[in-house]
Amino acid sequence: MISIDPNTQSERDTYKLLIGSVVPRPIAFVTTLSDEGVLNAAPFSYFSILSSNPPLLSVSVQRKQDTAKDTARNAMQSGELVIHIVDEDTVQAVNETAANLPPNESELVLTHLTPTDSEVVKVPGILECKIRMECVLDQVVSLNGPDQMPAADLLIARVVRFHVAEELYEHGRIDAAKLKPVSRMAGNIYSSLGGMFTIERPV
Repeated sequence: MISIDPNTQSERDTYKLLIGSVVPRPIAFVTTLSDEGVLNAAPFSYFSILSSNPPLLSVSVQRKQDTAKDTARNAMQSGELVIHIVDEDTVQAVNETAANLPPNESELVLTHLTPTDSEVVKVPGILECKIRMECVLDQVVSLNGPDQMPAADLLIARVVRFHVAEELYEHGRIDAAKLKPVSRMAGNIYSSLGGMFTIERPV
Protein backbone atom coordinates (compact mmCIF):
# COMPACT_ATOMS: atom_id res chain seq x y z
CA MET A 1 0.00 0.00 0.00
CA ILE A 2 1.07 3.57 -0.71
CA SER A 3 0.83 5.85 2.35
CA ILE A 4 -0.04 9.50 1.55
CA ASP A 5 -0.19 12.38 4.01
CA PRO A 6 -2.62 15.00 2.59
CA ASN A 7 -0.65 17.71 4.42
CA THR A 8 2.36 17.04 2.17
CA GLN A 9 0.59 17.57 -1.15
CA SER A 10 -1.49 20.18 -2.94
CA GLU A 11 -5.24 20.53 -2.60
CA ARG A 12 -5.62 19.44 -6.24
CA ASP A 13 -3.69 16.23 -5.60
CA THR A 14 -5.89 15.45 -2.60
CA TYR A 15 -8.96 16.28 -4.69
CA LYS A 16 -7.89 13.75 -7.32
CA LEU A 17 -7.49 11.04 -4.70
CA LEU A 18 -10.91 11.75 -3.19
CA ILE A 19 -12.93 11.89 -6.41
CA GLY A 20 -11.17 8.81 -7.74
CA SER A 21 -11.79 6.86 -4.52
CA VAL A 22 -15.30 7.86 -3.45
CA VAL A 23 -17.11 6.50 -6.50
CA PRO A 24 -19.69 6.43 -7.88
CA ARG A 25 -21.18 9.63 -6.49
CA PRO A 26 -24.83 10.60 -7.08
CA ILE A 27 -25.36 13.99 -8.68
CA ALA A 28 -27.61 16.67 -7.20
CA PHE A 29 -28.92 19.08 -9.80
CA VAL A 30 -29.84 22.12 -7.71
CA THR A 31 -32.02 25.09 -8.61
CA THR A 32 -32.11 28.28 -6.54
CA LEU A 33 -33.48 31.80 -6.97
CA SER A 34 -31.42 34.94 -6.57
CA ASP A 35 -32.81 38.05 -4.87
CA GLU A 36 -33.28 39.47 -8.37
CA GLY A 37 -35.36 36.46 -9.44
CA VAL A 38 -32.70 34.76 -11.60
CA LEU A 39 -33.09 30.97 -11.65
CA ASN A 40 -29.70 29.42 -11.01
CA ALA A 41 -29.06 25.75 -11.85
CA ALA A 42 -25.93 23.72 -11.18
CA PRO A 43 -24.80 20.10 -10.56
CA PHE A 44 -22.94 18.89 -7.46
CA SER A 45 -21.55 15.43 -6.73
CA TYR A 46 -20.65 16.09 -3.09
CA PHE A 47 -24.20 14.97 -2.28
CA SER A 48 -25.84 12.48 0.07
CA ILE A 49 -28.74 11.53 2.40
CA LEU A 50 -28.32 12.51 6.04
CA SER A 51 -31.59 11.39 7.61
CA SER A 52 -35.06 10.08 6.75
CA ASN A 53 -36.75 11.44 9.87
CA PRO A 54 -36.58 14.34 9.23
CA PRO A 55 -35.80 13.91 5.52
CA LEU A 56 -32.44 15.67 5.19
CA LEU A 57 -30.06 15.89 2.24
CA SER A 58 -26.56 17.36 2.14
CA VAL A 59 -24.93 19.25 -0.71
CA SER A 60 -21.41 20.58 -0.28
CA VAL A 61 -20.70 23.61 -2.47
CA GLN A 62 -17.01 24.40 -2.82
CA ARG A 63 -16.07 28.08 -2.69
CA LYS A 64 -13.99 29.98 -5.21
CA GLN A 65 -11.30 32.11 -3.58
CA ASP A 66 -13.31 32.29 -0.34
CA THR A 67 -16.42 33.43 -2.25
CA ALA A 68 -19.67 31.48 -2.03
CA LYS A 69 -21.01 30.16 -5.34
CA ASP A 70 -24.39 31.31 -6.64
CA THR A 71 -26.14 28.13 -5.45
CA ALA A 72 -24.96 28.46 -1.86
CA ARG A 73 -25.48 32.22 -1.70
CA ASN A 74 -29.01 32.01 -3.13
CA ALA A 75 -29.98 29.12 -0.82
CA MET A 76 -28.66 30.99 2.22
CA GLN A 77 -30.47 34.19 1.24
CA SER A 78 -33.84 32.64 0.38
CA GLY A 79 -33.77 29.53 2.57
CA GLU A 80 -35.04 27.42 -0.34
CA LEU A 81 -33.73 25.10 -3.07
CA VAL A 82 -34.90 22.25 -5.28
CA ILE A 83 -32.74 19.14 -5.63
CA HIS A 84 -33.13 16.89 -8.68
CA ILE A 85 -31.70 13.45 -9.41
CA VAL A 86 -29.68 13.33 -12.64
CA ASP A 87 -30.46 10.50 -15.05
CA GLU A 88 -29.37 9.31 -18.49
CA ASP A 89 -32.00 11.47 -20.20
CA THR A 90 -30.94 14.72 -18.52
CA VAL A 91 -27.19 14.36 -17.91
CA GLN A 92 -26.07 16.09 -21.13
CA ALA A 93 -28.21 19.15 -20.43
CA VAL A 94 -27.24 19.19 -16.75
CA ASN A 95 -23.57 19.15 -17.75
CA GLU A 96 -24.14 22.36 -19.73
CA THR A 97 -25.25 24.12 -16.55
CA ALA A 98 -21.80 23.62 -15.03
CA ALA A 99 -20.67 26.59 -17.16
CA ASN A 100 -19.31 29.55 -15.21
CA LEU A 101 -21.89 32.28 -15.81
CA PRO A 102 -22.32 35.56 -13.91
CA PRO A 103 -25.02 35.66 -11.19
CA ASN A 104 -27.44 37.66 -13.34
CA GLU A 105 -27.61 34.93 -16.03
CA SER A 106 -29.51 31.65 -15.75
CA GLU A 107 -27.65 28.51 -16.79
CA LEU A 108 -30.91 27.11 -18.13
CA VAL A 109 -30.61 29.30 -21.24
CA LEU A 110 -27.80 26.94 -22.30
CA THR A 111 -30.18 23.95 -22.25
CA HIS A 112 -33.58 22.68 -23.40
CA LEU A 113 -34.68 22.18 -19.77
CA THR A 114 -38.03 23.61 -18.69
CA PRO A 115 -38.69 25.38 -15.36
CA THR A 116 -41.88 24.30 -13.57
CA ASP A 117 -43.58 25.81 -10.53
CA SER A 118 -43.04 24.19 -7.16
CA GLU A 119 -45.86 23.50 -4.70
CA VAL A 120 -44.29 24.55 -1.39
CA VAL A 121 -41.20 26.67 -2.16
CA LYS A 122 -40.83 29.62 -4.52
CA VAL A 123 -37.89 28.10 -6.39
CA PRO A 124 -38.98 26.41 -9.65
CA GLY A 125 -38.01 22.84 -10.38
CA ILE A 126 -37.07 21.25 -13.70
CA LEU A 127 -39.86 19.49 -15.58
CA GLU A 128 -37.67 16.95 -17.37
CA CYS A 129 -36.15 15.48 -14.20
CA LYS A 130 -37.89 12.28 -13.06
CA ILE A 131 -37.31 13.00 -9.37
CA ARG A 132 -37.19 16.40 -7.74
CA MET A 133 -37.34 17.39 -4.11
CA GLU A 134 -38.50 20.78 -2.90
CA CYS A 135 -36.37 21.73 0.09
CA VAL A 136 -35.98 24.36 2.76
CA LEU A 137 -32.55 25.10 4.13
CA ASP A 138 -32.24 23.47 7.55
CA GLN A 139 -28.72 24.69 8.31
CA VAL A 140 -25.42 25.68 6.76
CA VAL A 141 -22.05 24.46 7.99
CA SER A 142 -19.03 26.50 6.94
CA LEU A 143 -16.10 24.18 6.19
CA ASN A 144 -12.82 25.96 6.71
CA GLY A 145 -9.60 25.33 4.83
CA PRO A 146 -6.07 25.16 6.28
CA ASP A 147 -5.98 28.97 6.49
CA GLN A 148 -9.22 28.90 8.55
CA MET A 149 -11.05 30.72 5.74
CA PRO A 150 -14.31 29.17 4.45
CA ALA A 151 -13.51 26.64 1.72
CA ALA A 152 -16.98 25.16 1.26
CA ASP A 153 -20.59 25.66 2.31
CA LEU A 154 -22.31 22.45 3.45
CA LEU A 155 -26.02 22.92 2.77
CA ILE A 156 -28.30 20.71 4.85
CA ALA A 157 -31.69 20.72 3.17
CA ARG A 158 -34.99 19.38 4.51
CA VAL A 159 -37.32 17.88 1.92
CA VAL A 160 -40.83 19.35 2.09
CA ARG A 161 -42.21 17.82 -1.10
CA PHE A 162 -41.23 14.88 -3.33
CA HIS A 163 -42.12 14.79 -7.03
CA VAL A 164 -41.66 11.37 -8.66
CA ALA A 165 -42.50 10.34 -12.23
CA GLU A 166 -45.40 7.86 -12.18
CA GLU A 167 -43.50 5.20 -14.10
CA LEU A 168 -40.85 5.04 -11.36
CA TYR A 169 -43.19 4.78 -8.38
CA GLU A 170 -44.24 1.28 -7.37
CA HIS A 171 -45.80 0.56 -3.95
CA GLY A 172 -43.94 3.41 -2.30
CA ARG A 173 -40.57 2.47 -3.82
CA ILE A 174 -38.47 3.84 -6.68
CA ASP A 175 -37.64 1.54 -9.61
CA ALA A 176 -33.96 2.35 -10.13
CA ALA A 177 -33.80 0.58 -13.49
CA LYS A 178 -36.48 2.91 -14.84
CA LEU A 179 -34.91 5.98 -13.22
CA LYS A 180 -31.57 5.25 -14.97
CA PRO A 181 -29.57 7.40 -12.54
CA VAL A 182 -26.18 8.76 -13.53
CA SER A 183 -23.29 9.12 -11.13
CA ARG A 184 -19.95 10.90 -11.15
CA MET A 185 -16.58 9.26 -11.40
CA ALA A 186 -13.24 11.11 -11.70
CA GLY A 187 -12.38 13.62 -14.41
CA ASN A 188 -14.97 13.76 -17.19
CA ILE A 189 -16.16 10.20 -16.58
CA TYR A 190 -19.74 9.37 -15.61
CA SER A 191 -21.31 6.03 -14.70
CA SER A 192 -24.71 4.50 -15.39
CA LEU A 193 -26.45 2.11 -13.01
CA GLY A 194 -24.80 -1.09 -14.28
CA GLY A 195 -25.31 -4.48 -12.68
CA MET A 196 -27.10 -4.97 -9.37
CA PHE A 197 -26.96 -7.83 -6.89
CA THR A 198 -28.60 -8.73 -3.58
CA ILE A 199 -26.99 -9.58 -0.25
CA GLU A 200 -29.22 -10.40 2.70
CA ARG A 201 -28.45 -8.42 5.85
CA PRO A 202 -27.68 -10.41 8.98
CA VAL A 203 -30.42 -10.62 11.58
